[in-house]
Amino acid sequence: MDRAQRRLAGFRQVLEHARERIGLDVGFVLWDGSTVPASLAPDAFAIRFADEGVVAALLRSPRLETLAHLWVARRIDQVNGTLFDLAHVRRAKRTRDFLKTLDKGLMLRGLAPFLFVSRGGPWPLDEQPTDRENRGDPGENQKNIAYHYDVSNKFYELWLDKEMVYTCAHCTDWNNDIDQMQQDKLEMICRKLRLKPGERMLDIGCGWGAVSIYAATHYGVTSYAVTLSEQQVAYGQEKVKRLGLQDRVRIELKDYSLIEGEGLFDKVASIGIQEHIGVENYPKYYETVKRLLKNDGLFLHHAITWPGKQKHPNFRRRRREGKLFNKYIFPGGDLDYIGNTVSMLERHGFEVHDVEAWREHYQRTCRHWHDRLLQNYDAAVAEIGEPKTRMWLAYLAGSSIMFERNVFGLHQTLASKRRKGPSGLPPTRADLYR
Repeated sequence: MDRAQRRLAGFRQVLEHARERIGLDVGFVLWDGSTVPASLAPDAFAIRFADEGVVAALLRSPRLETLAHLWVARRIDQVNGTLFDLAHVRRAKRTRDFLKTLDKGLMLRGLAPFLFVSRGGPWPLDEQPTDRENRGDPGENQKNIAYHYDVSNKFYELWLDKEMVYTCAHCTDWNNDIDQMQQDKLEMICRKLRLKPGERMLDIGCGWGAVSIYAATHYGVTSYAVTLSEQQVAYGQEKVKRLGLQDRVRIELKDYSLIEGEGLFDKVASIGIQEHIGVENYPKYYETVKRLLKNDGLFLHHAITWPGKQKHPNFRRRRREGKLFNKYIFPGGDLDYIGNTVSMLERHGFEVHDVEAWREHYQRTCRHWHDRLLQNYDAAVAEIGEPKTRMWLAYLAGSSIMFERNVFGLHQTLASKRRKGPSGLPPTRADLYR
């Protein structure tokens, strides 16, 4: 038996030992095709190691980022299942209790030889930019937005709904498909804003224009929509022209904070932009909305949130998953928590009328997106390459799982400028659910 075979045999012993001690309900497929357990059924869910460099890499750098590198390169992968199956693998013991039961000598003998093995390759994520804070500079904002949204319109078409809505959908029934969910979300936005024919609406961070187009078509408003994504602007403008809505919907490449004027809009919709603007820029964000909104207007703020903590949160102290998302998916991104959102609105002269949690809705939205991307995997790989496709699958699956586990939340907050007298809103929410 040569050294490579001895390393393989030792690692197999490590997996057998760990699997037995933790009570892990998952198998393993090694780089020579052997399995742990040896009796693993061909259709059983398992984790596959493509080469021994995977073990060497994880030993030298046992971090989530290393695992992400290996996964997007397909050097570690799941067999007969998805990332959701991996996330829900059952284990009989907690990690702390499990570690106490391990045979340290066996683990050392089985793993130490891999310290002298090359980590191998490829490492496609090494080409990605490092995470950068959002200082609010319009040029920097546009670069961050372009990194995420200018991947390819064709790529997004593979897994978004027919209207290309890339924010949390709304379930009126938990079994609805993504097209119905997004239609119901667009309708709910319009109802919450109490849109009326002839009103002027500002759509901040408009994406591919779905909110503005729906509002103009179904509620007769005139909408001015802005985004920093060149591909979104091109797509949205073409769609507006195709639908003959040029007199009611205008989509431009512009930073929201550079819109001039005061009291120009009856309604302002900000659907999923706060995640991109950075914590230090929150005051400018609320001040800009207040400046542009009419005195009797309404503002709908829709954003992903962190759960609040007992102590005042340190916004810069991110979870490991959050750091990965910022580095490889959302450069410059930050999340608020709903208590601070409400406080910031009030401190900037708004009255908060309604707050609604859509966490479970976003969990289902991300699951739909993941499943649709997986169904169109080959087309996605042809469009943007396999490493990016797998990175996006991991991002969508991870997001769905974190919404399910209440790591992330989603809140819609309706507000108006604070003033004396009636707000003009109905006495109940009945009009929203008619």
